[in-house]
Amino acid sequence: MSYVDTPEAFPYPWYMRMVFMLQRRRHGRELEPVRLWGRIPGAYPAMAAMYRTLDRRRSRIEAGLRSLIQVLVSRINWCEFCVDLNSHIGLERGIASEKFQALLEFEHSPLFSEREKAALHYAQAVTRGNPPDPANLSRLRENFDDQAIVELAALIAYQNMSSKFNAALGIPAHGFCSLPGAG
Repeated sequence: MSYVDTPEAFPYPWYMRMVFMLQRRRHGRELEPVRLWGRIPGAYPAMAAMYRTLDRRRSRIEAGLRSLIQVLVSRINWCEFCVDLNSHIGLERGIASEKFQALLEFEHSPLFSEREKAALHYAQAVTRGNPPDPANLSRLRENFDDQAIVELAALIAYQNMSSKFNAALGIPAHGFCSLPGAG
């Protein structure tokens, strides 16, 4: 249950009403996080632009790995909505459901490549507020160039902000994904 009631009478700007219309067409409903970010003038367009920048096709981080990182960060932060939506997106990107189910044990799972493990370990450390240790940084550099590491840090920071916002407001899963633990 969300901690914030979002009455229909809230005076959303015109561009948010267009976003809601598109969401109703695509998802059959308005997404609660978008409704809440839309209450802060300019916040939703800025958030959407940041996400599009990080989730672009020419990213140095492959799309499936971006989804795994987002789900891991969201699980750590207890964001039901983010786990639900990002698991759904990851499945659409071809990530096997077994990977999402083994995500919390990624370090010891043969399902994950060394590149994925390095990125997930980094995401886990940053999300938990631990500075990356020299061994993890070395592991990152073996698998990613400097630009990719910057993109990883930006994606992790973005997902932390998004999932902490949603968790702080009690935004529930919206039923996008039927995986156990994904909503």
